[in-house]
Amino acid sequence: MAIDHGFGEDILKRALRAGADQAEIYIRSARGLTVEVKDRQVDALKSSRSFGYGLRVLRKGCPGFSYSNLLDDADTVVRNAVAAAAYADSDVYLELPDPSNPSALVLQDPEVEATKEEEAIRLAVLMEDAARSADSRVSKIRKASGSFASAELLIMNSKKVHAGYCSTACSAQITVIAEDKGDAQAGFEYSGSRFLRGISFEETGVNAARHACSLLGARKFSARRAPVILESSVAADFLGILSDALSADYAQKGKSLLNGRQGNSILSPRISIVDDGQLPGMLGSCPVDDEGVPSRKKVLFDCGVLQGFLHNTYTGRKWAVPSTGNASRGGYASLPAVGISNLYLEAASGETLIPRQALAASVGTGLHVLDAMGIHTANPVSGDYSVGVTGLWIENGVPVYPVKEAVISGNILELFSSIDAVADDLKFYGGIGCASLVIREMNISA
Repeated sequence: MAIDHGFGEDILKRALRAGADQAEIYIRSARGLTVEVKDRQVDALKSSRSFGYGLRVLRKGCPGFSYSNLLDDADTVVRNAVAAAAYADSDVYLELPDPSNPSALVLQDPEVEATKEEEAIRLAVLMEDAARSADSRVSKIRKASGSFASAELLIMNSKKVHAGYCSTACSAQITVIAEDKGDAQAGFEYSGSRFLRGISFEETGVNAARHACSLLGARKFSARRAPVILESSVAADFLGILSDALSADYAQKGKSLLNGRQGNSILSPRISIVDDGQLPGMLGSCPVDDEGVPSRKKVLFDCGVLQGFLHNTYTGRKWAVPSTGNASRGGYASLPAVGISNLYLEAASGETLIPRQALAASVGTGLHVLDAMGIHTANPVSGDYSVGVTGLWIENGVPVYPVKEAVISGNILELFSSIDAVADDLKFYGGIGCASLVIREMNISA
C-alpha cells in the first residue's frame, strides 16, 4: 500500500500532545515475489505484502518506542510509546536528527515492479538451464531462485525531518552439483541489483556450474605456509567480519578490535575501505539512512590507515562528531542501530589492479581459495578465525589440481595487513563488495 504522509504527520502531533518532547515515525510498505525452480518446475512460489510503522519518542531525555502494522492502532502506539519512556533511563546523548538536504538517487526500476509470476519463473528456469548446459558434469540443481521486491519508506520527526524514497531490488542465486568419477562438488553463485538489467540470470547459472566443475577431483594436501588468493566472494565474507569492528556502537561498547586506533596504520598500505550509500544501482544505496540523515561516501581506511568509524545520530553525539548517515533498522519494529550501506574494499590510490586472469601467475605457487566454510564463526572482538576451505593449488603460475579439506587460520587484521594486490573483479554481495585478493602468506593446514 502507498504511504499516506498525512498519517505520519498526525501520529507526530498525537505523540507531542501526549507528552513527548520529540517524536519520530518510521513507516515502511513493501511487496515481494520469490520463485524457486527445480528440474524446470516450480518448487516454491511466494508473494508477499507488508506494512508497518514504528514510533520513537523522547520525554525528559528518556526513550520510548512502540510499533504496529495496523493503521487503526495509532492511538495505542502513541500511548504505549509515551508510557514506555516513563520506565526508561535518561540519556543525554539521545536526540533526533535535524533536517538536511539529501541527494537524489534513482533506486526504482519499473521492470522489477512489473515482473509477474510467469516472468519470474522464466528467468529462474533460464538460470537453471544455463547451468546444466554449461557442462555435462552438472548432475543436479539444488536450488535456483529469483527474488523481485519493491518498497516505500517514510521517515518524519518533530524537528521537521521529512524524508522518504521508493526502491526496488532483485536477485538471482543458484547452487549447482557437479559429479564425475564418484566425486561430487557444489558451486554457488549470486547476483543482486536494484535494477533488473543489473543481473544476468544466464551468466549466474553458468558461473555456478564452472565453479562446481573446477573442484571435481579435489584432493588433500600437506600443511604449509604459502601465498593465497581469496576469491571475491570469500574476501567479501571476511570483510563482513571486519565491518562489525567499524561500527562506532561496537567501539563504544568495547567490542571492536579497532577501538582507540584511529589514525594508526593497521591494514595493508595497498588498500582502502569505503562505505558509500550513493553508489548507483547497489542494494545498499539510499538517499537517507533509517533516521532520515543523508547518506554519503566515507573513507574508513585510507592506504591502510584507520580514518574513523560508522555512526548514527546517537553514537555521533557520544563522540561529538556528526552522524555518517549509517543508522540502520531491521524493520519498522526495530530501533536504529549502526550499519553499513555499501561497504567495499578497493586498491589504494596509485595501486594497479591485477587482471583476474593474471592472478595465478602473480602468486607463482599458492592456493586459490574458492569457497570457505564457517567464516561467520570468526570472533569479531579478537579477530581470530579458523575456517575450512576448498580451492585450486597453483604451481608455476598455473592451477594444477583442486584442493579439499584444507584449513586457513589467523587473525582478521593480520589477513588484511598482508594483502599484496587487488584484482579487477570487484563484486557486491548484498551490501558488501570486494575483489579477489592476493595475500602474501597464510597458514594452510590439512
